[in-house]
Amino acid sequence: MSVMTSFEFLDKVIRATPDGEYIRKCLQCGTCSGICPYGFAMDHPPRSLIAALRADDWHGVLESDTIWLCVSCFACASVCPVKIPLTRGLLATLKTEMLVGGSIPQELQTALSNSRRYGNALGESPRKRADWTKDFTVPVPILANHKEPVDVLWFVGDYGSYHPRVQLVTKAMAKVLHVLRVNFGILGPEESSDGDTQAFTGEWGLFELLARKNAKAMAKYTFKEILTADPHAYNALKYEYPRLGLNFPVKHHTQFLLEHIGQLGSWLKNRGPMRVTYHDPCYLGRANENNIYEEPRQLLQAIPGVELVEMSHNRALSICCGGGGGGMWLDGFSWEKTGTRTSEWRVREAIAAGADVLAVACPYETPRFEDAVKSTGNEGKLVVKDVVELLAEAAFG
Repeated sequence: MSVMTSFEFLDKVIRATPDGEYIRKCLQCGTCSGICPYGFAMDHPPRSLIAALRADDWHGVLESDTIWLCVSCFACASVCPVKIPLTRGLLATLKTEMLVGGSIPQELQTALSNSRRYGNALGESPRKRADWTKDFTVPVPILANHKEPVDVLWFVGDYGSYHPRVQLVTKAMAKVLHVLRVNFGILGPEESSDGDTQAFTGEWGLFELLARKNAKAMAKYTFKEILTADPHAYNALKYEYPRLGLNFPVKHHTQFLLEHIGQLGSWLKNRGPMRVTYHDPCYLGRANENNIYEEPRQLLQAIPGVELVEMSHNRALSICCGGGGGGMWLDGFSWEKTGTRTSEWRVREAIAAGADVLAVACPYETPRFEDAVKSTGNEGKLVVKDVVELLAEAAFG
């Protein structure tokens, strides 16, 4: 394990992000640790980490592995009264230090190795990245074959490309883009993971490798903006890629579709009454103060027959699904440490709100919440759908 002193580590934290110096302003109020979803199980939640830094008592921190419970949900940073960039600075930097020292759960090591070798955390062949388009009724142009400029480069992402459940979301999005007559294309086999989740596990070197591969692929084509259904890709493309000098205009699919709701609205039919509750993804809401809260709700309210109800934790106070910061690849580790899952908390909140449908807007969430519906014994009581799936069903049946 590293022999770095606490003061050397503090230096790294300060350099990690533009507002890193704010860590010196910590009031030790404990708000960050109180809101952390897994703070109860961490040996050193954020407040304790800063106290250890100040006391130069750092080796005890490095001997604990509970930092891997951090799902990089930005809850701690969002409530900090002095705006310390805890998620991007302190916590991600500690994860980097743990990686350097070789203290990493095997589940996470596998995902990072897959990302480096295959360009995606699932370990799938890059050549199969666009296989979801085969025998699909809607034409999906792959830019290497298309040879023409497009208005929209659709960044599909790892889970949207490979995960069987999330592919249904991807196909729903393709149908909606087609009916809207959007001139779009995808990178297909040339696309790599956006790298955001890998970065927030502390693997910033791997992030840079993936980002530069994507930038090189994108530079070959002419387009006006990037569209993605993945809040993590949105966050990376909007905030992290520019740090490397890679600047692209980017929109999340809920923003993009709301801009076209006038055109899409004529297609939407009442398929029956639905009580829908919406889960706010961390990387659309709290992360970097993106504050994309109302756009998804406005889309849902545009669907005839939908009654929108709210869970007790919503918008900036939403509880993370548990997939960020490597949590998507650490379910076994998290369960062993805590005996619970945040995705199960959210399903219970959705049931308590009286919802029939839990609407989501992140590719990590459909499979996570569907598993949680089963593990909480709520099969048949709650359906999990991406916002674009609900729009496509209302439009096309």
